[in-house]
Amino acid sequence: MSFRAWRDHFEHNRLRPVPDLGGAADGLPAGWADALARTLAVFQLGESKGGRLAVEIDAVPGLDADYRAAVKLFIAEEARHGDLLARCVEGLGGRLVASTWTESLFLVARRLVGVRFKLVVLLAAETVGLGFYRTLASRLPPGPLRACLEELCADEVQHLRFHGDAFRGRRAFRLAWLPVVGAAAAVVVLDHRATLRTLGIPLPEAARRIGDEIRGVARDLQAPAASGYAPPVETRPADVVRLPR
Repeated sequence: MSFRAWRDHFEHNRLRPVPDLGGAADGLPAGWADALARTLAVFQLGESKGGRLAVEIDAVPGLDADYRAAVKLFIAEEARHGDLLARCVEGLGGRLVASTWTESLFLVARRLVGVRFKLVVLLAAETVGLGFYRTLASRLPPGPLRACLEELCADEVQHLRFHGDAFRGRRAFRLAWLPVVGAAAAVVVLDHRATLRTLGIPLPEAARRIGDEIRGVARDLQAPAASGYAPPVETRPADVVRLPR
């Protein structure tokens, strides 16, 4: 299949303006800004990684040129997410972090087995991130912070569809992804339980939302390989992602 349309999609996304997140804390209940700043700083660190993959993808033989370009543009979009989250953290009055134990864990996982396993780990991180961002956004009042998280969610939906087009129907990829995404979900929910508690989100609810995303992606990865490209469509933030078949 051709990845030209995905390449064009990511190229188009590069033209988007960066939103003003200076008022990210406006309208938040007492204590929420600090909790959200701590959590989003952790996610910011993760979204800012992955630059090496943009170079390493060129060393993988037999890949479509448009797919290589799309992967590089996808990595650039992830870096944009890191920039947006940094602006959120700063707007909430928080500080960015240089390292966390969770990011160190993901870094080790990404380096275990070459480029293809990095894509497994990235798909796991995208799936869990989408569920967690949606969980946070469901409690936030209308404003720049919620709008930013909803934009990230819309991007992550397309990222999952992009990876799905590349790996749908590949049983080995799905079997490698399942234990990684399960472990990532458990780590994220437990590591951010204090923030969830502050926002009044029970752990079972957060786990259920992330689990919904995992099950949706798992079903689509198990489907036969796509015969052609389905152009991206607008997806409401409340929707559970379903990759096109």
